[in-house]
Amino acid sequence: MNPRVLLKGLGLIVSLALFGYFFKTSDLGNSINEAWIDNHIRDHGIEGELLFLAMGALFTAIGLPRQIIAFLAGYAFSLVLGTLFGALAALLGCILTFVYSRLFGKGLLSARLGARAKRFDAFIHDHPFSMTLLIRLLPVGSNVLTNLAAGISSIRPVPFLSASFVGYLPQTLVFALVGSGINVAATLKVGMAIVLFLISGVLGAYLYHRHRHGLSIDESVDAALGESQHP
Repeated sequence: MNPRVLLKGLGLIVSLALFGYFFKTSDLGNSINEAWIDNHIRDHGIEGELLFLAMGALFTAIGLPRQIIAFLAGYAFSLVLGTLFGALAALLGCILTFVYSRLFGKGLLSARLGARAKRFDAFIHDHPFSMTLLIRLLPVGSNVLTNLAAGISSIRPVPFLSASFVGYLPQTLVFALVGSGINVAATLKVGMAIVLFLISGVLGAYLYHRHRHGLSIDESVDAALGESQHP
């Protein structure tokens, strides 16, 4: 695997931890926390949870990294619930993009994403659930482009969406852990998040190398993972 892939992920973890620390210790951070998270999400029951899911779904649907939503979920809800709500928000965003692409995008998007969709079809054709899960476990690639390509491909919604949710969980756990670590044992939890990210990333790259059988989801993904075009 290209070391830059892991370094980018580690950089995101550390930067989010520093971002959270700054927000916690600065007047700006206190103001923003009270104005939005505390006043609209945290301890606001089902209304706060639904608001978070709606905002998270919208932002991930238009391309905001789902890791940031996971970080905010960890801060707002704690580790376990943050992981759940972060993954659900990413899934809802995935559904929005997938449905939009399938209903309206075949003509509009085929010119730009047609080749990617054909690669996606070939990659997941025989085992749609397991190969979609493999894509989601990779530490590289674009979440929103994958959703758009899936929408104009032939994959059925149920295996794609269910595998996406399961595949979202590991990285969501990592970044929810960073978010929940702002207040208590931040250094330890960030360290644990880094270890979990490395394990998840290396496992995803290994499974891709082991099970792709000469197929490719995207040339940029192959390059980032150090895969040859013709293994």
